[in-house]
Parts: sequence; structure tokens; C-alpha cells
Amino acid sequence: MSVASEYLQLQRESTEDMVRQHAPLVRRIAYHLMGRLPSSVDVDDLVQAGMIGLLEAARNYATDRSASFETYAGIRIRGAMLDELRKTDWTPRSVHRKLREVTEVVRQIENETGADAIDAEVIRRMGITAQEYHQILADATSARLLSLTAPDDDEGGAALDVVDQDGLEPQDRVEQEGMREALIDSISGLPEREQLVMSLYYEQELNLKEIGAVLGVTESRVCQIHGQALVRLRARMSGWRDGAGNGERGAGRVERRR
Repeated sequence: MSVASEYLQLQRESTEDMVRQHAPLVRRIAYHLMGRLPSSVDVDDLVQAGMIGLLEAARNYATDRSASFETYAGIRIRGAMLDELRKTDWTPRSVHRKLREVTEVVRQIENETGADAIDAEVIRRMGITAQEYHQILADATSARLLSLTAPDDDEGGAALDVVDQDGLEPQDRVEQEGMREALIDSISGLPEREQLVMSLYYEQELNLKEIGAVLGVTESRVCQIHGQALVRLRARMSGWRDGAGNGERGAGRVERRR
């Protein structure tokens, strides 16, 4: 066997060993995501996509990376699962439309008043009932496609996805970093309870039921708060989106009137 053939054989064995060793990580991530997704999602589909992500991570990982393989693989696995979810959008078009309408009303109110849009005013302007409004907020939480920076006619994307920076071109990295900074700024301007829910959900990775136990409220109430935060963020990020092509960043934060 030549040196090159021997090297390739060792490389294949190393990749296979890494995949076998970290296969349980795929199932852990899949079931963690399932806690945030509708029951119509098949966990086996997520696991299958995650295994592909793990295989790619094992092939591409270099030992001189600053992150451990488990951390690197976790990002690639989660990204592969989110890509699979994007391919199989279960959300009706009517949900997309209603979310866009609420987002636009929230944006208008906050631009006019310089303060956080309150539920009563959003409901009044839309001419809907409180029950209908709360259902839209619930849909905002369950709809994985609520992209904070997507154009109004774009029905793809996912909220707060983890992006693998290694897969981006330099220009895309700059744009992604700009969006990230604008998003952080916008989150810091949310009402206190919405900030807390976003932190517990995305940073601490608690599900809605667990967050409800922390806050002492029902799971449905947490769902509403989370939906409010997502709609408000999309409304505020629209400024960044509109100016992104010119290298500008939207204000994001609402400057409250004294």
C-alpha cells in the first residue's frame, strides 16, 4: 500500500471513529429542538440530517481549531437540522401574511410614538380581537421561518439561526456580523420581560414550559411573550435590512419619549 493510500485509509478510519463516538450528540440536539417544534415534525428526519452534518464536521475538522470537536460538530449538526426544517416548511401562507401585517403595524406604532407598541393599540389598528392577536403571536413562536431580516415577500429563513462562519465568504461575514450587532442592539431595547424570555430561550436553551416555571406564568403566556419579542425584533430590524445594501445599520432600539 502506498503512503498516500495508507494516509487516506487512516483518515477514513478517523472520520468513522469520530462519527460513531459523537452519534449520541445528534440525538440529544434533535430531541432538544423537538421541544420547540410542532408535533408534526419527525424527529427521525432531524436525526438523519444531523448525522449528515456530523459526517461533514468529522471530514472538515482540523485539530488546530480553537474550538473542541464537540463544539464544532454541534454547530454543524444543528445547522444541518435547521436546513432540513427550511426545506419542509409546514406553516400555511396565511400565517406568513398575518405575521407580516402585525410586524408592519408594530413598526408604524413604534416609529410614530417612539415607545414600545402595546397590545391594545396593535389590536385596535388591525381591527382584530385579542384572541386573534394572541393566536398570531403563538404562530410567530411556532413558525421556524420568522426571519428577522428577510424581505417581506421572503418566506424562508429561520429565527436566530446559528451561522457557521467558516462557510461564509468575507463579504458575507461582514454583513452577518453587522446583522448580529444590530440584533444584539435590538434585543437590548426590548421590554424587560421579553428580554428575559429571549435570554432563557436562546442562551439558556430552556423550552417554553421551563421558562413558564421560572417566571411563574403559563406556557401559553410565555408563548405570547416570545411571539411579541420576535415580532418586535423583526419590526425593528427592518431598518437594518433596508439600509444593509448601503452599509448602514438600522437604529434597532426604540428611543422612548420623555
